[in-house]
Amino acid sequence: MSIKPDKWVVRMVKEHNMIEPFVDTQVKDTRVSYGLSSYGYDIRIADDFKIFTNINTTVVDPKDFDANAFVDFKGDVCIIPPNSFALGRSVEYFRVPRSVMTICVGKSTYARCGIITNVTPFEPEWEGFVTLEISNTTPLPAKIYANEGIAQVLFFESDEECLTSYADRKGKYQRQQGVTLPKV
Repeated sequence: MSIKPDKWVVRMVKEHNMIEPFVDTQVKDTRVSYGLSSYGYDIRIADDFKIFTNINTTVVDPKDFDANAFVDFKGDVCIIPPNSFALGRSVEYFRVPRSVMTICVGKSTYARCGIITNVTPFEPEWEGFVTLEISNTTPLPAKIYANEGIAQVLFFESDEECLTSYADRKGKYQRQQGVTLPKV
């Protein structure tokens, strides 16, 4: 496997409709940058958020997740409380080809403010909107700007297709549409 440059990303978008909508240049003006980068693609976060709250003194259990642990929020700016956490989703919809795997990492603009974005890899033949996990590691409230860059996706292509893809396994997060909570 090797990391693929921007020309490869453009080709895969054309051949597989891999990213929709696709911005074929890096947009950077006064926004946190997004769009095509040298070796990947900077995704944006949509304006739908789920912010952790402890009003119900819920225990976080991935095997029995209580949706009441979140407050739903829709807006251009999401404030994540100190030492707290929120979920969001990408603006972009992804269709990962069978010979491709991705890694997604947070953008340095947010990381330098103590805001960490975590996303699990996009497996071969996974498709959907990306659920983004955002941690505010600071003792202060933190702003997240909707429709601006939040993380960078790096694409790795294998010389051969995988034996069993995410679609073959009927993965539980296949074709997710909104901010998707944990499933077992």
